Amino acid sequence: MSAITLAEAKAHLSELVDRVEAGDSIDITRRGKPVARLTSVAKPRQPIDATLLQALTATMPRQGQSAAKLVRSMRDDDRY
Repeated sequence: MSAITLAEAKAHLSELVDRVEAGDSIDITRRGKPVARLTSVAKPRQPIDATLLQALTATMPRQGQSAAKLVRSMRDDDRY
């Protein structure tokens, strides 16, 4: 992370946005104190394709015991 003054940020905003898009995070300072931070926005999440997920889970083998029994056995056998 780097810091830049407000005056420099105003003069080089396009360059700063390019750096942020590349993954950098930049603090903007006023009179030596940080007042703002430029960071990239979170990328939107992809929607889940329910039919693809169902097809994937249909190919997985069934478990021999319930989830509750699995967790209980992990806890009781000190593997947790």
